[in-house]
Amino acid sequence: MKEQLTDQELHNLAMNIVGKELEDDGYEFLGVNSQLKRNPQFVALKEKKLNFVIVRAIPYPVDPKYYDPWFMKEIKEHALKFNAKTYYAGVGIANSEDYDKPVLKDEKYIVNYEGLQEI
Repeated sequence: MKEQLTDQELHNLAMNIVGKELEDDGYEFLGVNSQLKRNPQFVALKEKKLNFVIVRAIPYPVDPKYYDPWFMKEIKEHALKFNAKTYYAGVGIANSEDYDKPVLKDEKYIVNYEGLQEI
């Protein structure tokens, strides 16, 4: 029987998806934190502007664009102390065979990610 991906493995998958997008868009990484519950996940420069990016792996059927406004307000206030922009990157990840089943190791999955949302 195949194993489910752990929360940390799902988070790492989301980090890789967002990290690739940031890299392709010309962001320069100053800090990367892939530990769960440590924020922000990415601190990056683009055009000499500092950016904080919060990454979340979101299970189906939750909308990956939804975020906790109170939590993001705290992050934004922290970012403003550094004159940084704040972004949320929610990455929906689901089992490709059956969205209601968990994502399994070494099996295909579906990604629902529409890019960074500025906060």
